[in-house]
Amino acid sequence: MTNILLILLLQLVYVPLLTLRTIFLVKNLTLFAAIFGILEMLIYVFGLSLVFNGDQSLLAMIVYAVGFGLGMFLGTKIENKLAIGYVYITINTQKKNQELIDTLRTNGFAITTYVGEGRDSERFKYEILAKRNREKELFSLVESIEPKAFIISYEPKSFKGGFLVDRMKKQAREFKKTLK
Repeated sequence: MTNILLILLLQLVYVPLLTLRTIFLVKNLTLFAAIFGILEMLIYVFGLSLVFNGDQSLLAMIVYAVGFGLGMFLGTKIENKLAIGYVYITINTQKKNQELIDTLRTNGFAITTYVGEGRDSERFKYEILAKRNREKELFSLVESIEPKAFIISYEPKSFKGGFLVDRMKKQAREFKKTLK
């Protein structure tokens, strides 16, 4: 019975590591991906050896599979809490909403506005690049001021230049100064 619980525990550690490693690879954070990959393989080999060691019980195999599923759920929850990376958000409204623009800027969001042509009238488009951990906050702000806004969120793979990149470089320089 100890082996069964150990198999479940190992899967609850292994699969979140697998999930995070995959996300780190997609986000080009290769050092973290490599470290997580090493830990992941150590746990994987040990866990699998427990499953196939001795009498190869059906219960051990089922617990291994259930642990994998629970680990996927746990890994996704952890990644959502970490909210690594950035989101590119597009907001569309029927009228220009200066209150929305001012509120977003006051709350630290860099926003670019455009006027477009919709089917029936002009439309106003706002583009924002923000840290992913602020996505819910941004959605809440928009919904509180412009409840009928059409909002789309994307995860950019890479970007270069602009207000946000300049601010990140400045913060990195200031951080390095504090370390000295």
